[in-house]
Amino acid sequence: MTLVLRATVFDLDDTLIDTAAAWPRVCADFTARHGHPWRPQDSAALHGNGSWASYVAGLCGGAATAVEVVETCTTAMVDACAAGEIRALPGAIELVLEAERHGPVGVATASPRRFVRAVLEHLGLAERLRAVVCGEDVTRAKPAPDPYLRAAAEIGVPSSWCLAVEDSPAGIRSAVAADMRVLAIPRAATTLPEGVAHLPAAQARTATEALPLLTRLLTSRPASLIREETTM
Repeated sequence: MTLVLRATVFDLDDTLIDTAAAWPRVCADFTARHGHPWRPQDSAALHGNGSWASYVAGLCGGAATAVEVVETCTTAMVDACAAGEIRALPGAIELVLEAERHGPVGVATASPRRFVRAVLEHLGLAERLRAVVCGEDVTRAKPAPDPYLRAAAEIGVPSSWCLAVEDSPAGIRSAVAADMRVLAIPRAATTLPEGVAHLPAAQARTATEALPLLTRLLTSRPASLIREETTM
């Protein structure tokens, strides 16, 4: 009998932690110092945007670089984490612990490593993760498959053996392009666009609601594994 190792790779922002307001706030503070008033469409543009720093720098009319955006905004987010302002979404920690029962766990995120390290330590998850892929670890961000492919490689399993847990359309596209099944938990009050809604294997409104779906997906046998075993 072939031993099948399962792995789960989580997105971070708005999947495990509530940063829907925090990142726009620190980016708005940055652009305000360079004469750009933040708009609702700017907040929307940050969601799942692996090139977020370039976007924010572009709002500043050439007065700032993406490197400066990353440095300043990451410092503000690390400070917010230290102040206890960055919290896990309800049910998110339980979701990670359940995934760990079935195999190794990783994270693939566009956030900078300095912030990622701080928040994972704060939540007590750092030692539980086999792979942590951050924004500076890949050249092509989501929706390219690179973050999820790298996470699978660091865990040491084929990407088709992984379940991705995601909230954003770009992240879902990235995981599907990496040949992973996807459990989608769209950010509160958002609906997946028509071109993405059919891609996840399952979808839930909250991490708490997603728990039984995650268990089912990790204990069922995807077609790709069945085909692989029959050819051995």
